[in-house]
Amino acid sequence: MTDSRASRSLQRLLDIMARLREPGGCPWDREQTLETLRPYVLEETYEVLEAIDSGDARAHREELGDLLLQIVFQARIAEEERRFDFADVADAISDKLVSRHPHVFRPTGQDGASGAPPEVKDADAVLRQWAELKRRENEAKGGGKSVLEGVPREMPALARAERLTEKASRVGFDWPDARGAREKLAEELGELDEAIAGGDRMRIEDELGDLLFAGANLGRKLGVPPEEALRRTLGRFIERFQHVEGELASRGMRPGEATLEEMDRLWEEAKGISVKSPRSA
Repeated sequence: MTDSRASRSLQRLLDIMARLREPGGCPWDREQTLETLRPYVLEETYEVLEAIDSGDARAHREELGDLLLQIVFQARIAEEERRFDFADVADAISDKLVSRHPHVFRPTGQDGASGAPPEVKDADAVLRQWAELKRRENEAKGGGKSVLEGVPREMPALARAERLTEKASRVGFDWPDARGAREKLAEELGELDEAIAGGDRMRIEDELGDLLFAGANLGRKLGVPPEEALRRTLGRFIERFQHVEGELASRGMRPGEATLEEMDRLWEEAKGISVKSPRSA
């Protein structure tokens, strides 16, 4: 795609958004605020993930467009409020990418001369450099100094657990390999068993949380995003349970009318015939 085509396409989108928000534009679009748009940002993000899983290029393209609309929409509202505009958004992320990649974009000294780029040998080194540069930026802005900052509270808990442990790992707070994380998972399972035996609901909740957190950390160490792993498991669960429902329906029965043994047999049958695709969720 040429630069001119990209510029024309983006400008067309910005013009359409402006027209929708202007007097005489769309009543619904004119009523929207940053607050009312919050649910759509999440919804469109999840639809992008579903499109990626489907492998459908056309669906992926369309869902990315829907997500881009949310960015353009919010930028337009901010422009109307004289806070910032879309160009500011694009410049902000461009500036960040350049400053966080000094090994690619050679830093320039005060005298205008290009300095030697720092040496980074692999992706892990890039992540450590990114974390350090971000820490310095936060300090310069007067923000907090915790390496764990910047992980949104609104993220799904498993994904948030992975990101938090990843951030901690960048400063050396991590198991040397997956074995330590696996042993921790077994330890937390034992503590959960003890809590269940004790019958203390609050402790059970705490220990279950520790177990899930340890599982998310193990997934990170294994290179398996826990959120994605769970999504795939949910997909398999739905597929197999619907097989159970279908088989029972063919016999004139509903799930609640069958015995657990009957449903278990159909479940095992579903496991044997389910199609295992790379993205079954």
